[in-house]
Amino acid sequence: MAIGPVQLIVLGFDHPDFRGEIIAELERLRRSDTVRVIDSLAVYKDKHGEMEVEHLSNLTREEAVELGSKVGALIGLGIEGDKGMREGAEAGAAAAASGARVFDEDEAWDVLAELPADSAAALILVEHHWAVPLRDAIMRANGYRIGDAFISPFDLVEIGLCTAEEARRMAAMESAGKPRRK
Repeated sequence: MAIGPVQLIVLGFDHPDFRGEIIAELERLRRSDTVRVIDSLAVYKDKHGEMEVEHLSNLTREEAVELGSKVGALIGLGIEGDKGMREGAEAGAAAAASGARVFDEDEAWDVLAELPADSAAALILVEHHWAVPLRDAIMRANGYRIGDAFISPFDLVEIGLCTAEEARRMAAMESAGKPRRK
């Protein structure tokens, strides 16, 4: 299994209105082999302060074990060289096989402590599987990543990729529910 670039996405929701669309879209992206959710943690605190925690991963058990093995090997390699790599691979595979997650209940409580009533937050660890062939081609050309960032909708107006009205709509959607600065 080739591992693509991995991104951590942190989302906030004020007065959430979940209808299953986000999970359905992540599943659609998985079916098209575009992205895989390695792990996610969603926390919700209702208006009465009652809390709910949900996990989602769309890795198969075999993929989780293989990924756990590779991550463990990398950690072990950095700590103890070749010996650590072998031990780390075994430990990572065993942890994944036993159902261990990247985000555990401790992260849930850390997020919940700061979460206001009638809001939600999500941590999503996504593998960009679509990027594997591109990354490999770049590496074969001796290339490397210098940086990356999402571009503001307003910057897209400047280069003619969208209209000012489209940029305002996109910016409003991106910042809806964001805490306002005083």
